[in-house]
Amino acid sequence: MVRSGQTDLRNFRSLDLNLLRVFDALMAEGSLTRAAELLAITQPAASHALKRLHGWVGEPLFKRSAGGMLPTPRALALWPQVRAALQELQQALAPSAFDPRQARVDFRIAMADAAAALLAPGLVAALEAAQAAADLRILPLTTRDPRGLLHDDQADLAVGHFPILMSALAGAERAQLRQHRLHRTDHVCVMRRGHPLAGVELTLDRYCAAHHVLVSLSGQAHAAVDEALALVGRSRRVLLTVNQYHTARQVVLQTDLLTVLPAIVVQSAALPGAVVTRPLPFETAPLAVDMVWLARHDAEPAHRWLREQVLRANEALHAQLAPDAAAAAAGSPPA
Repeated sequence: MVRSGQTDLRNFRSLDLNLLRVFDALMAEGSLTRAAELLAITQPAASHALKRLHGWVGEPLFKRSAGGMLPTPRALALWPQVRAALQELQQALAPSAFDPRQARVDFRIAMADAAAALLAPGLVAALEAAQAAADLRILPLTTRDPRGLLHDDQADLAVGHFPILMSALAGAERAQLRQHRLHRTDHVCVMRRGHPLAGVELTLDRYCAAHHVLVSLSGQAHAAVDEALALVGRSRRVLLTVNQYHTARQVVLQTDLLTVLPAIVVQSAALPGAVVTRPLPFETAPLAVDMVWLARHDAEPAHRWLREQVLRANEALHAQLAPDAAAAAAGSPPA
């Protein structure tokens, strides 16, 4: 007589660990094609492995949909344990250390100009302090949804304000992506020191009657500020739309246009002496800046090291702007 425990053990002994690698890659990528590319196998081979895994488990783990392969509740429950086991095995069999002084790595971070201006000096300082042999490339970010850049391996990390992506991370995307909040900052109205509104209270009527320069990555002359105004039945005249905070600052310094900037951008650019800032006369949500990466890079030593350098640069930024609040503003270490 064979006990059930013995049956389970015999079944486990028949398990091909490559099936778990296909399962892990498919959970991370959400696409059989991308999973096959990641594992350097053909798509038919990946599909065959998935069928074998379904047979071993005794039920399907994925369902096909227009958006890709959707994991079942059983797959979602299994993945954390499978991934942890594979990572432990990898760390046991392969070197886990990363020596930044020896590894010639080309790191790529997608950031808009504002985020790059805030973090790049600290990143350079961190790399030089570590005597790192790695090179760092800052890639232009012209979207609020960097998933394409990450999935296509055009960037290792993306840093910026990603409201669409944050919503997606509350759903199925949480299995494929990781996120770490770097900071949150309020928006302020910015004008040149000699502006006609610089010496008076900035009321809602005065704000709406003025002309504005808008910073828009997409180039559309409509932003969250305009949505907030619409909620109170008001609108403004956006005379100029640009795609960089630096351009907006230069325009404001030489014209009577108003602009809206994150408070941290105004502080870091040493502008307080040249401009006047005022709280917006209506409610707006703070700007959240996040670091985002693919889940499959979680345990990679080089990638972990890169994320640590971004964190150090973020901490240095907040220490420079507000020493007493540095620890609270910068957040906790990334996963």
